[in-house]
Amino acid sequence: MEITIHGHNLDVTTRLRNYVEKKTGRLDRYMPNLDTMRVDLTEENTRSAVDRQIAQVTIRDNRGTILRAEERSNDMFAAIDAVVDKLYRQINRYQGKRKRKIRNSGEELILGEPLPIEEPVEEEEEQTIVRYKRFTLHPMTAEEAVEQMELLGHDFFVFFNMEDDAVNVLYRRHDGNYGLLQPEFD
Repeated sequence: MEITIHGHNLDVTTRLRNYVEKKTGRLDRYMPNLDTMRVDLTEENTRSAVDRQIAQVTIRDNRGTILRAEERSNDMFAAIDAVVDKLYRQINRYQGKRKRKIRNSGEELILGEPLPIEEPVEEEEEQTIVRYKRFTLHPMTAEEAVEQMELLGHDFFVFFNMEDDAVNVLYRRHDGNYGLLQPEFD
């Protein structure tokens, strides 16, 4: 598994790098098909010291599954601990869903070690699609899509980007800015 660590507005010291590698290095035991892991450590410049340190981890496996978690704290080491705990819970949910699907189809599933989670894991209800919506895509620019999304009051907007000749998804980020998803095919 390839681990990349990026620091934004802070220096990633050897101590911090070793701590991240120690904490995240165990994840591949519980999800054996992990391919890459990206760790982003950020220090925001805010007046309040609370939630200034941000740890974000994105993991990908060789099947194309992406799991992402982000945690904030006033201490970077605490943020790293919290984000790893969140990833353990996500991996547990992901494995549980895969087990149910495999059990229903009759295939064999090979998973890693059981997760080291202290809290009891509640059985989740199987989620189903309850609504389908069809709509016409009109060619527009990303800026026009932002305006349309604001008019609708939505947190995301699907549109045909006439600059790229592709379907894109515009979404509102937690910081109030926008993100643009541009799918690519393998």
